[in-house]
Amino acid sequence: MSRKLQDVANAELSVLQVLWELKTATVRELTERIYQNCTAALNATVQKLLERLEAKKYVKRNRKTWPHQFTACVEREALIGQQLQTLTDQLCQGEIQPLLSCLVKTYGLTDADRQSLRGLLDELDGGDTK
Repeated sequence: MSRKLQDVANAELSVLQVLWELKTATVRELTERIYQNCTAALNATVQKLLERLEAKKYVKRNRKTWPHQFTACVEREALIGQQLQTLTDQLCQGEIQPLLSCLVKTYGLTDADRQSLRGLLDELDGGDTK
């Protein structure tokens, strides 16, 4: 995505995570999924979050259906990339190596993680080195 993504609050991220999973949902479906119940106050909260996300162009509303259906307009990977870039800029002066090293040392890597990363590095290098 070429445009600079705006920051997303944790509550907004909860809504996006459900939309990424369900693809499309109503306010009620989102409220029930996020809060496990559906009260008027919680519906209003989710509606407000959707309005904010819509203003940021992260969510679109289908007004042709009733109740309105919402879908995410930003891909999870695009938001992850933007959030990681912001974090890298803030904590590591834009250098990715300290961030990656810390993640690996803190969480470790499974064999599958290692294999996936090797494949990615080979791809970025322009071919398989096997």
